[in-house]
Amino acid sequence: MDIKYMQRALELAKKGIGYTNPNPLVGAVIVKNKKIIGEGYHMMYGGPHAEINAFNNATEDVTGATMYVTLEPCSHYGKTPPCAHAIVEKGIKKVVIAMKDPNPLVAGKGIEIIKNSSIEVITGVLEKEAKELNEIFIKYITTKHPFCILKTAMTLDGKIATNIGDSKWISNESSRKLVHKLRHQVSGIMVGIGTVLADDPFLTTRLKKINGINPTRIIVDTYGRIPLNANVLKDCEKAKTILATTKLSEAKKLKEIEKRGAKIIITPLKDRKVDLTFLMEALGKQKIDSILLEGGATLNYSALKENIVDKLISFIAPKMVGGINAKTPIGGEGISYMKDAILLKDMKVSTIEDDLMIEGYVRKEA
Repeated sequence: MDIKYMQRALELAKKGIGYTNPNPLVGAVIVKNKKIIGEGYHMMYGGPHAEINAFNNATEDVTGATMYVTLEPCSHYGKTPPCAHAIVEKGIKKVVIAMKDPNPLVAGKGIEIIKNSSIEVITGVLEKEAKELNEIFIKYITTKHPFCILKTAMTLDGKIATNIGDSKWISNESSRKLVHKLRHQVSGIMVGIGTVLADDPFLTTRLKKINGINPTRIIVDTYGRIPLNANVLKDCEKAKTILATTKLSEAKKLKEIEKRGAKIIITPLKDRKVDLTFLMEALGKQKIDSILLEGGATLNYSALKENIVDKLISFIAPKMVGGINAKTPIGGEGISYMKDAILLKDMKVSTIEDDLMIEGYVRKEA
């Protein structure tokens, strides 16, 4: 029964995807006499937590009930009061928790408050599923660096465009819709200047059924080559834009870019390029907890080389175009020896109509 009710709590938590960043996704279920009497989830950043929403939605007195919650109840005052204290005050008899909170401000303190009030606590129920759901939060709250997802779309023979640069469209419509859901899920979307010059994208979220959130558009542009009429410099009130550049950019042009509502981050030079590690730290300070990297081949390789990528999602279409000059998803100077190849783990393969989708996590060196 614990698994059944925790599965429901996880389903509720997913409803907050895209709206809670940089806070975690949390769901809560209150059960009394083998019946659900209250449900809630963290709906938006700064709003009531899942436990409080479950209490507010309860259909009867919660005294003596069991609460199922996907993340350890908070013990500190942030945007809202501590949920651990609310659980004690409401007379909950038992609390079942999927995973402990990795936030150093909590880190077991919420469980301690509840246990010290003679309330039974069980932890670790569907812990793996809860951690996967909150992989963005776990990375960000423990490192203050964004969780970075590298997304690629390629033909079966490994090309991201034809030999003349045509790339519309490689993946099918359903795969492209899923990418917009990914954009809605993250705080930032990053591309290199090459993508802006070649495609002039808007980099916004276009979803019909839900009110999709536009991530902050992050353009990596070492020399400040971005055109002042680029689409990513338009409507900065609706979709924020950050230009990541270096001292090699013209100061006068950067001021013009700022007039259009974009922010500028100037990083040190690293191999005469934007320092991506510095950039990740700067973005983390701006509460950007996650990034969907939709860069071109050059930026993709730099990101992997600098070890900022956490997860890879690759769409493979059943098409072949050939061409020795047709670009591949990962460019740059490349790796010389196979023994030094970047490795992935925990791979998943699924199909989206006739496309393949491969997901995996970059193996980090110990």
